[in-house]
Amino acid sequence: MGRIQLDHITKRFGDAVAVEDVTLDVEDSEFLVLVGPSGCGKSTTLRMIAGLETPTEGNLYIDGDHMNYRVPQNRDIAMVFQDYALYPHMTIRENVRFGLEEEEGYTPDEMDARVEEIAADLGIESLLDRKPGELSGGQQQRVALGRAIVRDPEVFLMDEPLANLDAKLRAQMRSELQNLQEDLDVTTVYVTHNQTEAMTMGDRIAVLNDGRLQQVGEPLELYHEPANQFVAGFIGEPMMNFLSGHRSEDGFAGDYLEYPFDERLEAAVGDVDDLVLGIRPEAIDVRRAEDATTQLGEHEFSMTVTVAETHGNQNVVHLTHADATDEHDVLQAVTDGMHVVEPGDSVVVTLDPDSIHIFDGTSGDALRNRRLETERELTQV
Repeated sequence: MGRIQLDHITKRFGDAVAVEDVTLDVEDSEFLVLVGPSGCGKSTTLRMIAGLETPTEGNLYIDGDHMNYRVPQNRDIAMVFQDYALYPHMTIRENVRFGLEEEEGYTPDEMDARVEEIAADLGIESLLDRKPGELSGGQQQRVALGRAIVRDPEVFLMDEPLANLDAKLRAQMRSELQNLQEDLDVTTVYVTHNQTEAMTMGDRIAVLNDGRLQQVGEPLELYHEPANQFVAGFIGEPMMNFLSGHRSEDGFAGDYLEYPFDERLEAAVGDVDDLVLGIRPEAIDVRRAEDATTQLGEHEFSMTVTVAETHGNQNVVHLTHADATDEHDVLQAVTDGMHVVEPGDSVVVTLDPDSIHIFDGTSGDALRNRRLETERELTQV
């Protein structure tokens, strides 16, 4: 089957370390997304799985077989590239069939039948006699997928295959790729820098930064229980708010606000002094100042709206401290689309302790995350 194992994989190019000591298992039939910023090592990792790069250190296995030095054509993998890599002088039929040309056990008639079958599954059967230059970006992407699928490989490798598509087509193709992977039941490793693709497509997500694996987990696990500040900031749009500061007598003291800790937060922080408070924009409650009580609670703060971004279903509101003179944005909050605020409005925000994340300001490690309620826990309530 198609299980992939990376055992302490490192890849160097001269003195530059592209991937450092990555250990990762991709289960059979799993859809794993490698995500991270440009230059983090995700494409290099994919290329090592494909056999286009050889690990400097560590071992790579597919279905239990050692793959470090096995050539790509002997790995039973198929790869889809960002630029589609179609042959412009060939018809679509010839492009798709090309994936079978080196395969044994197919007669010419069986090849043609297989191409017709895959084309029908992808909705490109009417395009088989055209050339790639006559097709739209989405149609070309389907052809590239067809050329990979036709071989019925154990592993699919996809290197940012939707990057060249417009936003609407990307959303459509995300759904199609998920359905296709489930139908084919094939192990898939998908590389992207787009965290929205990662969250919506992956069974699990592996986050890389500077060549190092930061965290591997299910999408909601990474969103609600990030291992460190990098993962917390990379996963989520708008990104998590971060407030830098230090431990105070009552809790946390930052440049723009002081936040008292309850017993749970005290216990989580321990004796760490350098702290970063994190909170997701949608977890911040925003009320007009005139609707708030005269006396603010200990986790309520007076702020001023600097920018209000209207998205229709929601608003992204930029907030600064009410007494600030430099209009430095302290927080971003997400409010309901019907909750209209304007720049300059005075508001009161509530930062619920249940929604607070706390990170070690020196190492970036998570000291406390909001709890992710599992389906089992919810059914027991």
